[in-house]
Amino acid sequence: MLRGTRLALLAVMALLILAGEASAQGSIRIGFLSPLSGAIAAAGKDMYSGCELFWQESGWQMAGRKVEVILEDNEGNPATTLTKARKLVESDKVHLLAGVILSNVAYALVPYVEQQGIPTLYPINSADDLTQRKRPKWLIRTGFSAGGNMHPFGEYAAKTLGYKKIAVVGLDYAFGWETVGGFHKSFEDNGGQIIQKLWVPLNVQDYGPYLGQIKKDAAAVFVNGLGRWTVLFAKQYGESGLKGKIPLIANGTYTDEHVLPQLGDETLGVISAHHYSAALETPANQKFRAAYEKAYQRTPGFYGENCYTGARVLSEAVKAVGGKVEDRAALMAALRKVKITDAPRGPVEMDAYGNPTQNIYIRKVERVGGKLQNTVIFTYPNVSQFWKYNPEEFLKQPVYSRDFPPCKHC
Repeated sequence: MLRGTRLALLAVMALLILAGEASAQGSIRIGFLSPLSGAIAAAGKDMYSGCELFWQESGWQMAGRKVEVILEDNEGNPATTLTKARKLVESDKVHLLAGVILSNVAYALVPYVEQQGIPTLYPINSADDLTQRKRPKWLIRTGFSAGGNMHPFGEYAAKTLGYKKIAVVGLDYAFGWETVGGFHKSFEDNGGQIIQKLWVPLNVQDYGPYLGQIKKDAAAVFVNGLGRWTVLFAKQYGESGLKGKIPLIANGTYTDEHVLPQLGDETLGVISAHHYSAALETPANQKFRAAYEKAYQRTPGFYGENCYTGARVLSEAVKAVGGKVEDRAALMAALRKVKITDAPRGPVEMDAYGNPTQNIYIRKVERVGGKLQNTVIFTYPNVSQFWKYNPEEFLKQPVYSRDFPPCKHC
C-alpha cells in the first residue's frame, strides 16, 4: 500500500512539474496573415475560420501550452504582408507565421522568412516553386501545389472525358500560370492539344472580349478562377451562348464552396479537380463539416479545410518536439515528418520537399437539396506534386509560367 501511495505521489509530482514547465514556457504565439478585406476577403475569412475551429476544439492549447494567435489583415497585398510580418516577428515576437493565399504574396514573403529564420506554414498557398526548385528552409505548406493538383486532371480530361482540343482562360499571375501549366503538360502528355491560351488581368471587369475570342473548334474550355473572378466569368459564360455548346471544366478553386452560393444554373455540370470537396462522404469530413457549419453558418470550402488540417499538422509537430517551439530547427524538422490518416480531405503525408501527398478528387457541380455542391465522381489516391513524373527529371524543366509549356498548337 505504501509503495502504491509513493508511486501515486511521484506521478502527481511529475504532472505538476510538466505543468510548471509548460507554464514557464509561456504561450505559443502564432502570427496569422490573412486577406480579410479586398477581392478575396471571403476566402481569407474561411481560411482563418478553419484554423480557429481546430484551436477551439483543442482548447486553444498545443502540447500543454496555451495558443495565442495574432491575426493581421494583409489585404492580399505583398507590401502590406511584409509590413505586417515585420510587426509580428519583430514587435510581437511570434514563434511562427502562418496564412497567406495569393502566390505573388507568398513568393514576396519568402526572403524575409529566410532572413529571420522564422518557421512559417502556408496552409493554402499553392505556388509551385515553394516546394520545388526554390525550397525555403523555414517554410512548408499543407495545402497543395497549383500545377501538381492539375496533373491528374489533364489525364482525366484526355482519357476519360475524351477531349482532344481545349482552349484555356487563365488569370495572368503565378497561380494562373502554374494551374494552367500543370493541366497543359499532363493533357498533352496524354494525347490532347491546348489550342489557345487567353490570359486575363487581375483587374478584369468584363470577360466578354475574352469569351468572344474562344476558338469554335475547342472541345472544351478550361478556366482558372476563384472568388469574384469566378462569379464574373460564370455569369458572362452563361450569357455568351457558349453554355451548352462548349463544355466548361475548371481548376478546383473555381467552384470552391465559398463561391458556390453566388452561382446559379450556369455552373451546373462544371467538372473540376481538387484535393477537397465538402460533399466527401467520409466520417472525418462529415464530422468536420457539421462542426464548421454549426460554428460559422456556412459550408466549408477548401480554404477552411486546409487551415483546419494545417493547424492539426502544426499541433502534431509541436507535440513531437514536446512543445519546445523555441527550437526552430527541431520544429521545422517535425513539420516535415507529419502524417495524418484521417483528415477531412483524406490521408495527408508531407513529402521530402515540404508538400503534402494526398487524394485528388474529380468533382461535378450538381444541385442537391436545392444547393450546388461538388459531387465527387472519381478519386486519384495518394497524388504527389510530381504526379507520375520523376522528380529529378521534372525539376530540370522551368517552373510553369506564362510561356511554359509552350503552346505548340495555338
